Amino acid sequence: MDVACDIVIEFDDTEKVKTVLKSIEVDNFDFVKSKVNGKKLEAQIKANSVSSLLHTLDDYLACVSVAMKVVDKD
Repeated sequence: MDVACDIVIEFDDTEKVKTVLKSIEVDNFDFVKSKVNGKKLEAQIKANSVSSLLHTLDDYLACVSVAMKVVDKD
C-alpha cells in the first residue's frame, strides 16, 4: 500500500523559508519532495505504509523544527 502526505508551513518571510529548505533538503532522499512557494514550505511525503509515513513525517518535522530555531536566532 502506498501512502502520501502533503505539508504546508508558512513562514514570516521568504528568506527564512529558503534557508530552512537549504538546511533540510539534504535529508529528503526519495521520500520527500520539498519546495518554496512564496513564504511557504511545501512538502510531499510518500511511503509504502502508514507506519513508515509517520516515521518519515516525524523525522521531517523534527529537522524543520531545528532549522527554524537556528534561523530564528539570527
